[in-house]
Amino acid sequence: MQAILAVTAPFFALVLCGYLAARQGVLPESAIGGLNAFVLYFALPCMLFRFGAGTPVLELLNPTLLAVWLLCALVIVGFTVAFTLGPRVHLKDAAFGALVAAFPNTGFMGVPLLVALLGSGAAGPAICTILVDIFVTSSLCIALAQAHEASGQGARAALVKALKGTLSNPLPWAIALGAASSASGLRLSGPADTVVRMLADAATPVALFTIGAVLWRAGRHAHTRTPAALYLPVAAIKLVLHPLLAFAVGAGAHALGAPISAFQILVITLVAALPSASNVSVLAERFGADNGRVARIIMASTVAAFATFTLLVWALDVQPVTG
Repeated sequence: MQAILAVTAPFFALVLCGYLAARQGVLPESAIGGLNAFVLYFALPCMLFRFGAGTPVLELLNPTLLAVWLLCALVIVGFTVAFTLGPRVHLKDAAFGALVAAFPNTGFMGVPLLVALLGSGAAGPAICTILVDIFVTSSLCIALAQAHEASGQGARAALVKALKGTLSNPLPWAIALGAASSASGLRLSGPADTVVRMLADAATPVALFTIGAVLWRAGRHAHTRTPAALYLPVAAIKLVLHPLLAFAVGAGAHALGAPISAFQILVITLVAALPSASNVSVLAERFGADNGRVARIIMASTVAAFATFTLLVWALDVQPVTG
């Protein structure tokens, strides 16, 4: 357990540092957007490109992993909407609650954390899940959130808007460029490689710090005060049901003869155990959903994940890589 905490504690400590810096005014609120943009458009794409370039294409775009993760996402989205929909939670809010239940913070936190725990081989399966969540899970939930509008036009328009937003997201393009580099054998060299490496090295600490700052900002700008009964169950779905489902579906696929290894099942189980993606609160506010509820789900899952994720790693007898 001590070896596991030596890996997980610094990651969550950096999130706490970002939260406290924003709360105490050391990091001005006006700077949080710029910090987030640096991570999203510069540092994180460079990190994903480097992992992608060093990973075989069939690990980045593994059909079995993509299918397993997609099935898990659809089940979690459907279950969360059905479980939470009611007089106090309308379809739009249920859909965004389902998004934070199914969409882990894989890019900002998961990839570097899992590589630190399991080695560079964890990057490929983790990146697979990012592609599903960006292209399918988020688009589906946004379309569901708008499905109440007349004649389904709102859902279709929201789906088109979500897909356009996905194509403007630099992360899939960085993954695609990394896959192309891996397939072709072409590598960056000289100053270009140095710049990409420097930005990639900055991704992990700045991304974790940014998560904390974004969580503080989301809570500060929440439009409503949400009772615990409306957000804690969704956080529990994210941290308990999602990893159990990922493990069960992965193990079931393996038992049926699908080409998925025990290591890949371990990776997607731990990805599912990550806290909710912090930037979903921005999407919820943009589409007029209850961003107060979404922010509290993300906050609860992030705080609780330090214990639940660490305990799961220990229960699965993971031995952190050294060196």
